[in-house]
Amino acid sequence: MDDILTALGNVISPQGAFTLFLIFALAFYIRFLRRASARARAALDERPDDVPSSQMSDAELERYARHIVLREVGGQGQNKLRDARVLVVGAGGLGSPVLSYLAAAGVGTIGVIDDDIVSLSNLQRQVLFNEDQLDMPKVFAAQTNLKKLNPFVEVLPYNRRLTADDADQLFADFDLIVDGCDNFETRQLVNAASVVTNTPLLSGAITQWEGQISLFNATPNAPCYSCLFPNEPADGLAPNCAAAGVMGALPGIIGSMMAAEVIKHITGAGKTLSGTMLIFDALYGDTRMLKINKNLKCETCGALNET
Repeated sequence: MDDILTALGNVISPQGAFTLFLIFALAFYIRFLRRASARARAALDERPDDVPSSQMSDAELERYARHIVLREVGGQGQNKLRDARVLVVGAGGLGSPVLSYLAAAGVGTIGVIDDDIVSLSNLQRQVLFNEDQLDMPKVFAAQTNLKKLNPFVEVLPYNRRLTADDADQLFADFDLIVDGCDNFETRQLVNAASVVTNTPLLSGAITQWEGQISLFNATPNAPCYSCLFPNEPADGLAPNCAAAGVMGALPGIIGSMMAAEVIKHITGAGKTLSGTMLIFDALYGDTRMLKINKNLKCETCGALNET
């Protein structure tokens, strides 16, 4: 390059030689950018089928880089997320953000069970869905959008209502259950199946401006949901969102906290909400933590105490 500029300097002005140098430098820089862009496109074009299941691809490493650099997660923790199987009960207000963040985080297998369809009134808070998916079963709409968000995760849709006939068999296939349903009967069913299958249960609930989260059945000495709520609340004390209303951003706040608890539980990072209930009041920006003790006479998990 110097020889060329020296030769050119004999026939053109110094200002012209400098301009020529800038042109050459710009050409080299553009060539470098094109090569870097080609490598990036190649990584993005890499599909899950092209990657051995035992190792993360370059695209996955780039996708989860902000997790991997966390001391509490690292490559080992990210691989735990990749190998994890999480079932989400309910694809509504809480299920929507939980599913989104679990898929983005790289939880390898995500099941979702719900028998509802997407309706216009859902879109005020269930940001996983859109108007093009109105009247579509939520589990299939969720599967479509989650695969667009992260093609490296497997999404298993169960388009039906959870029943006592299939809960135990279904739960036994997962490492963690996330309960975001909106009625006490289903919550008790979910809890009973998690106790029988010895599967940890992360439970969340919301109404109006307030939400709560706790991790149940995480260890043999941890409480289950029925230890805290053995009986159905009286009529009117715990109305669902359709009857009581809910502030649109609240499911996102509580659902994101639930996703964080899932990530912590799977990776072993920090301290989970096992034996503790977090209560968040969005109206006044207040957070409370309540200690929950195991009920040795609990009708649901008490039998385990005798063995």
